[in-house]
Amino acid sequence: MMDADTASAALGIELMELGEGRAVCRMTVTDQMINGHDLCHGGYVFLLADTAFACACNSHGPVTVAAGAEITFVSPARAGDELVAAAAERTRYGRSGIYDITVRRPDGQVVAEFRGRSRELT
Repeated sequence: MMDADTASAALGIELMELGEGRAVCRMTVTDQMINGHDLCHGGYVFLLADTAFACACNSHGPVTVAAGAEITFVSPARAGDELVAAAAERTRYGRSGIYDITVRRPDGQVVAEFRGRSRELT
């Protein structure tokens, strides 16, 4: 799946770890990702978390997509920060699942908490 993900590749997102129901991705915040407040635009943080979510929920095999997601921004990221998103499956039921993703800065500070709801396609 990641081999065909041109959006994540264009942003330099790398898959670091993958296991059943879990994934870790990283991305370095570039100058092009900075908003008018000199902080990483939240959309890029969301995209990083969403990529880790996609990897985790597709780790079981069937093609799985997002049914919904929400994010809470906790602290800012800045140009040069290497953000790491760690995704963990909370539960799967039928064709659905719930995943939590934490995005952190290099110093371990939480940048965002993301919860994704997945749905396997038939």
